[in-house]
Amino acid sequence: MLKTNGIHHISAMVNDAQRTIDFYTGVLGLRLIKKTVNFDRPEVYHLYFGNVTGDPGTVITFFPWAKQLKGRIGTGQVGVTAYMIPKGSISFWESRLQKYQVSYQSSSRFGETYLELNDPDGLQIELVERAEGERNSWKLSDIPAEYAIKGFAGATLLSKFPHKTAEVLENVLGFTCLGQEGEFLRFRADGKIGNIIDIKLSASVRGLMGAGTVHHIAWRAKDEEQHQKWRELLEQEGYFPTEILDRNYFKALYFHEGGGILFEIATDLPGFTVDEPLSKLGNKLMLPTWLEDKRDEMVELLPHIEFNSLKGE
Repeated sequence: MLKTNGIHHISAMVNDAQRTIDFYTGVLGLRLIKKTVNFDRPEVYHLYFGNVTGDPGTVITFFPWAKQLKGRIGTGQVGVTAYMIPKGSISFWESRLQKYQVSYQSSSRFGETYLELNDPDGLQIELVERAEGERNSWKLSDIPAEYAIKGFAGATLLSKFPHKTAEVLENVLGFTCLGQEGEFLRFRADGKIGNIIDIKLSASVRGLMGAGTVHHIAWRAKDEEQHQKWRELLEQEGYFPTEILDRNYFKALYFHEGGGILFEIATDLPGFTVDEPLSKLGNKLMLPTWLEDKRDEMVELLPHIEFNSLKGE
């Protein structure tokens, strides 16, 4: 059976590019690994943040657009994005959130303690300690590597029809069901990060796409051969996947699962060093080849952003 190793990336919609950079690099300590444009709407940035190398399972991406209406988190969406922090680091993160005046609260499920918070656009985030996953060597001066976010812990899905979402996780993507606790049904993939997915079973309001919501969640395919097999399987199972699209840093296909959530399957390779060296990731506006001759026009059109003061090492 085909099996994904878990989350490849998560993509969300926000209003302000600079505010997003300041929060995800300056507060959470992620690395800005790619500054490009939305290939389908090149007047909008596409910003990627992750660990030092932008490994699958660490990358969150944003489409920041000031004119975008506020969305509403609800069914048919990813409700919560969870980040994995090292064991013994939760006190550090509580202090850091207090320092930056980020409101948070604690909760627990499946024997784990979560710090719950919102980003500046209202996206719901959790931090949870786990021993698995490699240490993130990208560090800010005030976030030692032993406390730095490793990548995704997982996500909570808000489904219109939870049983249909559970079906695609188990029977298409190869997750294993770990059981139910209260209103949450938990699944696990074989990877080390981005591997725990919870489906919230209780009713929720209908989600409305817009700023402060997740646009889609992408699952990992190890190579193009496996990617093609998934497309064939999705067609067989009646999910109507898109054609395979070249996103420069990975190949992608999209489909809506039975609970209304937009799923993507993305290849691990070629990765984010395909068009700029590791040491320079995120330093330059990278454009697809068909827009390169319009670089000056793109630079003029896109909002000015600063991030040098927030770079790590």
